[in-house]
Amino acid sequence: MKHILLALFLAAAPLRAGVTIVVDRNMGDAPTPEFRFERVPPPSHDDAATTAKLDLIAGRIDGNSPGLAAITDGRVPGDWDEPQSNLFFAPGTWGGRFRIDLGNAAPIAEINSYSWHPGSRAPQLYKVYGSDGTDSNFNAAPGSRIDPTTAGWKLIAFVDTRPREGEPGGQYGVSIRDSATILGRYRYLLFDCFETEGDDDWSNTFFSEIDVRRARPGA
Repeated sequence: MKHILLALFLAAAPLRAGVTIVVDRNMGDAPTPEFRFERVPPPSHDDAATTAKLDLIAGRIDGNSPGLAAITDGRVPGDWDEPQSNLFFAPGTWGGRFRIDLGNAAPIAEINSYSWHPGSRAPQLYKVYGSDGTDSNFNAAPGSRIDPTTAGWKLIAFVDTRPREGEPGGQYGVSIRDSATILGRYRYLLFDCFETEGDDDWSNTFFSEIDVRRARPGA
């Protein structure tokens, strides 16, 4: 069994100082349908995103994918190459943008994302933005040519789990947290997803699940 754990502590200028990105990667015979990791919790069947409204903002979803519903249905793949269990964008495209609407602004404790594939569809490469929708410049559906930070959105994190060397395949779990407090109070989350390999038409990530965990009362 081979298991690789990567803990990335990002403090880039666009991020709040306390934001932490934890990345787990299962390789070899370590991946299982339970998505068990060292640091990242397993996918949830009942989190804030479960009943959220999902909208495609930019990009084209692959015809073999069930669409946005795959990332909030609480069901994950039973094997490492199940197109029908994942959200992924069309081959040869840059990726896509989608929005999660939680219905009302709430304090967010964690955003967790999961993927599984034997090749370049396994790593995750995306930016996630948040908004409570009250900014006077707020644009709920900024197209791919619009920088969301100019349209009432705040950059929460830039996730890049691509390995520096070796094969990219495996099972990935990502947890975005704040080491001291909450990530923010948001109604909307905007995911800007990118292909992981520019020379490979088949490199849009197989996103198996995305969980949004609200903070406990009093947090």
